[in-house]
Amino acid sequence: MLAGLSIASAKSYDVVMTEPARAGQVELARGEYKLKVEGSNAIFTEVNTGKSVTTPVKVTSADKKHDSTAVETTKTADGDKVKTIELGGSKDTLEFGGE
Repeated sequence: MLAGLSIASAKSYDVVMTEPARAGQVELARGEYKLKVEGSNAIFTEVNTGKSVTTPVKVTSADKKHDSTAVETTKTADGDKVKTIELGGSKDTLEFGGE
């Protein structure tokens, strides 16, 4: 399953979660988020409430820039889990660990 994303600025990305999902150590409800990366942390800020959650990520670099931003999730017995987010316009990929 893919969730829609678009670049808001060089360091901020608009993330729309179409289904609730776990990203690393945090639960993301269905809705719109601003995503920022600070060091080895991903910060998701819910657009309507302004509430932010932070989770550790591993940032890896690809050989070439990603054409678009994409979220990869998997379905588990515990619900959807975010595996990776490719950041469009950059070489960076965010990898989310387990619990």
